[in-house]
Amino acid sequence: MKEDFLHFVWRLRRFRPQNLLTTTGENVELIDPGQHNTHAGPDFLNARIRIDGTLWAGSVEMHLRSSQWYAHRHEQDPNYENVILHVVLDEDQPVKYANGKRIPCLNLRPYLHPGLARQYLRLLHSEQWIPCQNQLYKVPDIKRQLWLDRLLVERLEQRTVQLAERLAANRQDWEETFYQSLAWGLGLRVNADAFLMLAEATPLKVLQRHRNSILQLEALLFGQAGLLEQEFQDAYPQQLQQEYRFLQAKFKLEPISANLWKFMRMRPANFPTVRLAQWATLHHRTGQLFSKMLVANNVKEIENAFVVELSNYWQTHYRFDKASSKSTKSLGKARVHLLIINVIAPFLFFYGKARDEDRYQERALQLLEEVPAEKNHILREWGMLGLNAGQAAQSQALLYLKRHYCDERRCLDCAIGCQILNQPSTAQEEAEPYLPIWWLDTAVATKSMESSPAEQEEDSPH
Repeated sequence: MKEDFLHFVWRLRRFRPQNLLTTTGENVELIDPGQHNTHAGPDFLNARIRIDGTLWAGSVEMHLRSSQWYAHRHEQDPNYENVILHVVLDEDQPVKYANGKRIPCLNLRPYLHPGLARQYLRLLHSEQWIPCQNQLYKVPDIKRQLWLDRLLVERLEQRTVQLAERLAANRQDWEETFYQSLAWGLGLRVNADAFLMLAEATPLKVLQRHRNSILQLEALLFGQAGLLEQEFQDAYPQQLQQEYRFLQAKFKLEPISANLWKFMRMRPANFPTVRLAQWATLHHRTGQLFSKMLVANNVKEIENAFVVELSNYWQTHYRFDKASSKSTKSLGKARVHLLIINVIAPFLFFYGKARDEDRYQERALQLLEEVPAEKNHILREWGMLGLNAGQAAQSQALLYLKRHYCDERRCLDCAIGCQILNQPSTAQEEAEPYLPIWWLDTAVATKSMESSPAEQEEDSPH
């Protein structure tokens, strides 16, 4: 049992309200449960409760056992001086105010609905792919869709926290921050950190000063990536090496370690060397990619901005000194769509929020509605449960739901889980006796369906 369950039943009054008594025998009448407090301090604020005929207004604190009041040192915190009721599952120790007076305590265990408690514990201890797998069908489509819409925004808002930290580190330079974010996105999940480190070690202003020369751009990027530190047979990498040594001395640059780059179990088209060549070509074509993203009206315009044609050497190579059959090695629509999902849309959403311009936030959501959904293991599992994603907006919400709610068993914070738990108890459940004290502290044995561990999203760093 978790304390969150007490918050849930108190907030929605999902317990038997008749004849409530404190542990010292005082009558309790709940007028207003108060506002759920998700920050520091008591669990519920501004509650209104009548105790033995006297109306009290103040805070309510909740614990599984009353002794946790002292374990959490609430007696030393002035924020808890306004607590008018201590709600617990078991009072194993009387709790007192600083003046020595006993705090009224309500043992909620005898008033819980047996069916609700059993349902909660089944969700909490479920070993299925998602806790509510066998009950998902009970939730109306409109309820599920509204929740997924909210989760998409929550996912974007979560990303704004990371982007805000990066923007602050870059002294509010939006172009530099987008440049670093785009580098991270180009690295996929395997080389994302290496690309980000490379971008941080190679300021955008240095690349912009040499954007008219693809040779110098590639020399800077490959050199800073630590990939020009060996002896080469081909003339082109030798030329890059010579150019980089000059630029390195000129700008006092320090390369990252070549050992950071990963090539194993990767298609040649996704090799970091190919991505670096594509990145150089993007900067050769345009100096300010973020400015282009701000004025792009749809996915098609963004796709056009990422059209690249690599230099002759990279059309016949995936790595230095290893010739291959000729190919254009373009980024491709699927790759650009991943950049939209993981970098461009979140960045536009962040920009709109920071500048208080709703149009950019709306455009971010619009882009995710235009881009097709990703294809990976998690989304296939959702599809088997009847939730098929046609757009990236839906797939991103489903991925976020699985990782941040289902996997963490946050059923009480999930609109779908609350809908299932908040369904009226059956007559049979209402007729059952109150739960014995030991029952809620025991894990419920449930039949589990075999399911493979949740995989990382394919080709998507998130």
